[in-house]
Amino acid sequence: MWVRRGNLRGCCAGFLGGAGMKAVAAIALGSNLVSSFGDREANLIEAVRLIRPLGEVTAVSSFYDTEPVGYLDQPIFLNAALLLETELEPLTLLRELLMVEKAMGRDRSITVAKGPRVIDLDLLFYVGSDGHQLVMNSEELVLPHPEMQGRRFVLEPLAEIAPGMVHPMLKLTVREMLDRL
Repeated sequence: MWVRRGNLRGCCAGFLGGAGMKAVAAIALGSNLVSSFGDREANLIEAVRLIRPLGEVTAVSSFYDTEPVGYLDQPIFLNAALLLETELEPLTLLRELLMVEKAMGRDRSITVAKGPRVIDLDLLFYVGSDGHQLVMNSEELVLPHPEMQGRRFVLEPLAEIAPGMVHPMLKLTVREMLDRL
């Protein structure tokens, strides 16, 4: 089911253009394992490299060391966020992000939920080419990400690159959600 809400033209002028503009996706990245690409930082860098063909990466946050949440018996995470201008629809983009995870060695079907991983990519927000934020709830994808407002490891990097993005259901900016934690 698709519902469009939350005009973001005012808050995201730096990210949204006029005629012919593309959609903007906010994506969270995380890693807490060493891989064939290297350490956690190398994994995030590789993920950004693999995401680039999906559109134009317009911003990448700093990398943040964060403690695990939920499943605690695992190494510390390195988290980041990026903004991607893309022509891909949200479900197509999600499927491409999952392919990036798989290409980097993550198999969601055999890993512990919230457990250790080489890479984790989450689609947080999707602002359509018309400047409206999508709200979506399907078996495959929920937008905005349903747990982002309670996750400092998501909001802190996102606030660095898109503090004024508004959660279309909570009517709070990323900065406001972060300040409430």
